[in-house]
Amino acid sequence: MSDRAGTVERWLAWRYLATRQREGFVSFIAIFSLIGVALGVATLIVVLSVMGGFRQQLLGRIIGLNGHIVITARDGGMVQATPDLLAKLKGFPGVRSVNLALERQALVTANNQTRGALVRGVRPEDLRAREMVSGNVVHGDLDAFGTRPGVVVGERLRQALNLGAGDKITLVTHRVNDNGTIAPRYSDYEVLASFVTRRYEFDNGLVFVPLPMLQNDLEYDKEPVTSIVLDIPDPAPAPQFAEDLRKALGRDDLRIAHWLGLNARFVGALQVERVMMFIILTLIVVVAAMNVVASFTMLVRVKRGSIAILRTMGASPGTIVRAFFLSAAAVGLVGTAVGTGLGLLVCANMEGIARLLVLLTNAGGPGAGWSELEFITSAPVRVQPAEVLSIIAIAILLSLAAAAYPAWRSTRVEPVEGLRHE
Repeated sequence: MSDRAGTVERWLAWRYLATRQREGFVSFIAIFSLIGVALGVATLIVVLSVMGGFRQQLLGRIIGLNGHIVITARDGGMVQATPDLLAKLKGFPGVRSVNLALERQALVTANNQTRGALVRGVRPEDLRAREMVSGNVVHGDLDAFGTRPGVVVGERLRQALNLGAGDKITLVTHRVNDNGTIAPRYSDYEVLASFVTRRYEFDNGLVFVPLPMLQNDLEYDKEPVTSIVLDIPDPAPAPQFAEDLRKALGRDDLRIAHWLGLNARFVGALQVERVMMFIILTLIVVVAAMNVVASFTMLVRVKRGSIAILRTMGASPGTIVRAFFLSAAAVGLVGTAVGTGLGLLVCANMEGIARLLVLLTNAGGPGAGWSELEFITSAPVRVQPAEVLSIIAIAILLSLAAAAYPAWRSTRVEPVEGLRHE
């Protein structure tokens, strides 16, 4: 008996959705409500996936050069990278690599031009293992880095100083003497290569120098460095990893920081932007759900006579409620399914779509730089299953909530009043 009742309710729901003469306008609104739900869900998936991709890309570039865990001196001075300390760090569970860095603000002079830059002394093997640099060399190569006085610079800085591989530059650094005075240091180097990270502060103001050579220029021994950088397999647990490492070392003279803490404002801004965009775009689905409420509330009013006839023929109020609920909910559920498929399809073909938009808008015409064009056409996409499922869940809940009111309104129709207007 229940199966038969369910069949009747589904048949009635379909009849309410079908376009008829008087109800044509109502069905027209219902169709556009379905399209609105689909577009809202698709927009949410596409925008949040692209934002997630950009977030991952930006953080990846920062981490790719600065590492996951940074150990510095608590007093702001130099860290003594003794063999014993390095052995403890390399032996700590979860440490993938240990890198040394000696940083100084400097002036870079070449071709009668001077630019400010951050000079970072690194071991040659550390630089070659740093994929963010070695995998993005656009001019020259890293083969000779560490074998002779040579530097690797950001591509924008190379272009600004009009340099090429083999050209000479002068680095003006400084060292604080024992008596507290600052002594400048002048060193000549050869430009070996340049790299592109697509982060302005790196490409425009970062110079890599072999660590032993920079230590020699500054009259340091082999052990003093400004920081020890650790890489771990997964950056997510970096805060807990830093806390465990701090307890294991037990040294109060060292400050152990993680990438989230060092970039707290930047990461926080990205998270706030993501949450606000989610809320704003969810309003699209809310508006579409309100259209479902309006269209099916109108349908209940138009169908008063049919409801009254069904009631006099013995149909229970529950049957009428479920029929209207199914018809209204179907709009939202089908719209959610279509929107999910559309959103995932766009994400899967984002590169091709971006290139088509570039061609249509002539963004690649004269005056468009290669980096700007590549930035547009290589829009990163990161589809997170949990995020997609949350979008689907919200859309379904809104659709069911929108279907509840018209279904409840159908119970308010009295058979006598309905037949009077028929």
